[in-house]
Amino acid sequence: MTDKPLMARATAVWLVDNTTLNFKQIGDFCGMHELEVQGIADGEVAQGVKGFDPIANNQLTLEEIKKAESDPFHRLKLKFNKSAVGEEKRRGPRYTPLSKRQDRPAAIYWLVKFHPELSDGQIAKLVGTTKPTIQTIRERTHWNIQNIDPVDPVALGLCRQSELDAAIQKANEKRAREGGVMSDDERRKLVSTQVSLSMTTEPRMSPGASGLEGFSLGNTNVQAEEAVEEDEAALPDIHDADSFFNLPDAEDEDEDEARR
Repeated sequence: MTDKPLMARATAVWLVDNTTLNFKQIGDFCGMHELEVQGIADGEVAQGVKGFDPIANNQLTLEEIKKAESDPFHRLKLKFNKSAVGEEKRRGPRYTPLSKRQDRPAAIYWLVKFHPELSDGQIAKLVGTTKPTIQTIRERTHWNIQNIDPVDPVALGLCRQSELDAAIQKANEKRAREGGVMSDDERRKLVSTQVSLSMTTEPRMSPGASGLEGFSLGNTNVQAEEAVEEDEAALPDIHDADSFFNLPDAEDEDEDEARR
């Protein structure tokens, strides 16, 4: 049950016109500042607003008003209404417009696929659905599962990005309290997009590359330098460009022809 009256400003107008309560008493009862109540009394605030009788509308009793008029420090209290008990706790699922209700299965599929850490209750609050519907999509027993493609609920307008991030963060904290161990990919999914993009990933080695942990680029450079030095040592000492071609002299050619 709320501690403020219905139509608070109109109620304040009525109390100013029909009682001798001070401005602070009226302001505390109506959730207004006493200077705003003074503005109502001076005609500067709430011009044209018709007073709302709290006695006729079962929000105040005449005895409560008289008690407050006799004691300037007494704070007005709303009349107890049994029918309003527990009214605030009675909260239904999130309302989804008719034009977007057909998109809910796609949003549920996206959340189940990319954020398995979210509970059914969290998904139900995000997209305004029921737990049986979520279960059918998890188990792929939904009547239209073959035609459902995962779509981000934020893109569909079923929830805000801040709400999705808050739900993921809450699931992350709960999992950490329970001692669950998450992989890097799962941890990256549990944060917002901006934080995820700023995270650095460590290079991973394939299973077939086991035993090469000690192999480094520095070793490769040393081995390459040693190989170059060996090749240079094997080459002949070349001092001029003519020896580069190893051309025979003219006298050597005449001797070869004579032998033939």
